[in-house]
Amino acid sequence: MATRQEKAPDAFRTISEVAEELDVPQHVLRFWESKFSQLKPVKRGGGRRYYRPEDIQLIRTIRRLLYEDKFTIKGAQKLFREQGVRRVVKAVDGGAHAAVVPPADTASEPRSPQDKARLRAILQELREIRALLEGGDNGSG
Repeated sequence: MATRQEKAPDAFRTISEVAEELDVPQHVLRFWESKFSQLKPVKRGGGRRYYRPEDIQLIRTIRRLLYEDKFTIKGAQKLFREQGVRRVVKAVDGGAHAAVVPPADTASEPRSPQDKARLRAILQELREIRALLEGGDNGSG
C-alpha cells in the first residue's frame, strides 16, 4: 500500500489522507462540504470521496480562515462570495491575513433602517446603564 509521501503531488487523495494531512477530522470535512458549495470532491462507487489538489488547497484555506483567522462559517462564505475563491485561496496561501478581510466600511455599517434604529436603542440603553454605574442618577457622582 502506498503511503501519502509516495503519491504524486497531483494525485487524488481519500478523505482519510486529507484528514490526516491537514489535521481536520473526517466528519468536519464532510460538514464543510455541506457548507461550502465550492468544495466538491469527486465521488466514486459507494460514495467514496477523492479530493483533487485544488480541493485540498481550498480545505487548507477554509481551515486557516476558521481556525487561525477566527472567521465564522458565514463570514468565510461571504468572503468567498465577495472576493472570489481563487483570490482568497491565493491570498491565504501567500500568507496574507489583511488581504482577505472585508473592508471596514462595509463590515461595520448597519444595512437597514431597522438595524440603525435597534443600534440607537442599544446605545441609549448602554448610556443609561453607564449613568447608573457611575452614580449619575442618585446624586453621588
